Amino acid sequence: MADKNNRNNDGDGDNQTGTITKTKPKTKKPRLYKVLLLNDDYTPMEFVIFVLESVFSKNREEATAIMLHVHQKGVGLCGVYSHEIAETKLSQVMDLALEHEHPLQCTMEKE
Repeated sequence: MADKNNRNNDGDGDNQTGTITKTKPKTKKPRLYKVLLLNDDYTPMEFVIFVLESVFSKNREEATAIMLHVHQKGVGLCGVYSHEIAETKLSQVMDLALEHEHPLQCTMEKE
């Protein structure tokens, strides 16, 4: 004979109760990377502006300002992105430079 205190609706005899708690997963913000253009004496300024507009979605004024900064200081910040996006942008810059036969160099570093 079964003890009526051990019965529940599904018939498995387990009458345990508990509290369900929700825990929020702790997510880290992704590490960010700066994408930088390096100056050289051969890549035309107009091509650098084209790269900044097409790869980094800069408007003409922003692209010109960054290009002049690169020209005067030797290096300039194009943007700050997650690792995967920064790598993609860097690859796009290098591919465009190679395609147009310019020695333009691009790099990325941790912010």
